[in-house]
Amino acid sequence: DLRKNMRILVALGGNALLRRGETMTAENQRANVRIAANHIKEVAVDHEVVVAHGNGPQVGLLALQSTAYEEVGIYPLDVLGAESQAMIGYMIEQELGNVMPQ
Repeated sequence: DLRKNMRILVALGGNALLRRGETMTAENQRANVRIAANHIKEVAVDHEVVVAHGNGPQVGLLALQSTAYEEVGIYPLDVLGAESQAMIGYMIEQELGNVMPQ
């Protein structure tokens, strides 16, 4: 069956992980990642899944936090982008590990 064992790309936008109007907390982001992980789990039963993600709201929050701390210079955007990507990747990995069997 051609519909089995496909490689599926799941792209999670940054706004799906921190929704507009939601307080930008780690707890809210983790809850949204958990919802996504449960949906990904359903696809992963029969398919290989590759997960990509955006980071717009997250990198924006880190930039705001960086400017609030005046004792040091503002972190460059590429560094903040890398930091936010690592944070999101970590949360996705943790939540997928919580819902999917090894």
